[in-house]
Amino acid sequence: MKLARFRVGDGPVRIGRVELADGGGAVDEVVDLSEVPGVGTSMRRLIERLPELRHELEAADGARTALAEVTLEAPIDDPQKYLAIGLNYKEHAEEARQAGIAIPENQFWFNKQVSCITGPYGDIERPAVSELLDYEIELGVVIGAACRHVATEDARSVIAGYLVTNDVSVRDWLQKRSPTFTLGKSFDTHGPIGPWITTADEIADPHDLRMVLTVNGEVRQDWRTDDMIYNIDAQIAELTTVMTLMPGDIIATGTPAGIGAPTGRFLQPGDVVRAEIDGLGAIENTVVEEA
Repeated sequence: MKLARFRVGDGPVRIGRVELADGGGAVDEVVDLSEVPGVGTSMRRLIERLPELRHELEAADGARTALAEVTLEAPIDDPQKYLAIGLNYKEHAEEARQAGIAIPENQFWFNKQVSCITGPYGDIERPAVSELLDYEIELGVVIGAACRHVATEDARSVIAGYLVTNDVSVRDWLQKRSPTFTLGKSFDTHGPIGPWITTADEIADPHDLRMVLTVNGEVRQDWRTDDMIYNIDAQIAELTTVMTLMPGDIIATGTPAGIGAPTGRFLQPGDVVRAEIDGLGAIENTVVEEA
């Protein structure tokens, strides 16, 4: 099941089920789930109740609108936490090392402040204080249950679903201006996610997905999730050793090689950045100058 937050025209934001056509002249559609008791307007709250509401959500036949005629919003706009792991792909760690960045011996975590979140097709602002704007395609994990001290073998049981993320980074604020990654990772609009949440049951193996990021149609990153140094199970086990993860929390699981920093190919106003992951869809964002 693919769960989205959407609006039609200037109408209110609603939660819907995305149905992708299999050809034959049919069109992709969004089924409005507003009439299902308990759905409401908060995806985070819905995720808390997903196990008990799943049957009703899958069976609901509300108003249908062509996907091309709706505006997709960030599938979850109010997570309590947005956590990301750095240098978690083998080739990316090597390119970082060559750029003079020390490689950590353990999992390296940082926060993206939730105010950075924007929709799957929203603009990315290049901040006035920097010209070193970079991209990082990442597989995003959405937590489905409050959990602490989760064993690696049980980690999949606390995952509600997956989405596409672009961990947009401001390199001078990331590596030079601040002693932590938080500021360089948290500028407004630097957390595009989406296009929807694909529930975990639809992804047989999250460690066997192709990820492709293009800038103006040129492939910059093309890798598979099996190159992670620490897999998703290990990540959840590590995080829940420290903190309680809550329904709707987002984990960005690392980016592969091909970022702009090693070559100095940073994002410029007018660039169109598209990030796509097998089975999860694609997000596409245009870079603009900060207003």
